Amino acid sequence: MDRSQRFAALLFAITFPLAIVLMMVAFTRFLAPILVWNQDAETARNLIAHAHTYRIFIVASCLNGLAGVVLLTALYVIFRPVNRGLALFAAFSRLVYVAMWFIQVLSSFSALRMMVGEGPLQALESKQLQALAGLQLASGWDAYYIGLTFYALSTLLFSWLFFQSRYIPRILAAWGVLASLFEGVCAFAYLNNREFGLVVSVNWYEIPTVFFELAVCIWILATALRAAWSRKSIPAPVSPIAAA
Repeated sequence: MDRSQRFAALLFAITFPLAIVLMMVAFTRFLAPILVWNQDAETARNLIAHAHTYRIFIVASCLNGLAGVVLLTALYVIFRPVNRGLALFAAFSRLVYVAMWFIQVLSSFSALRMMVGEGPLQALESKQLQALAGLQLASGWDAYYIGLTFYALSTLLFSWLFFQSRYIPRILAAWGVLASLFEGVCAFAYLNNREFGLVVSVNWYEIPTVFFELAVCIWILATALRAAWSRKSIPAPVSPIAAA
């Protein structure tokens, strides 16, 4: 790896855990008290009592979307010398996911404005506003699960590039391939029929890929620390992640 690849790997290893922590806190603290699963109109009604906290969640979601742009750029830089075309397609697939993420964020913001009844919406009754806001939230979730299929595709391709390049242990890269296949199939199935969420809970769709990418981050950071330590003592063979 050259210097730009090593820097991109470290950037990925630092940014991804921070983004995960951000969304875990934002979801549990600011969205969970509002969300009524598969009841979008009921969720929309809760926005009135939790408008301020929901705005904080929207801000956190925007930051997570920006982190997604950083991550896809870092991954492209890492794998550009391995297979430029495949790395570009994988980065583009993740960019589609980021775009769908921001569409979901905009839908959430629109639903909040509807329930507050700003501007000409003041002429509508509360039940009408609730129905419109619920529809807006549902459209946002549909956009998210469309994006999630592209996220699974990008993770599948990046995992395959990890497998080819041997930047990480191949068994870890194989885990990424299987995890992304699971995520993609589940997201596509749920998008076509929400009843699939009763078969496999939506809480499980992203967990395998999240743990895979966290494991990659740990591997990168551990390799970088081992390389830094070896430079201070006796030179020793290191992983390609830290190699010059």
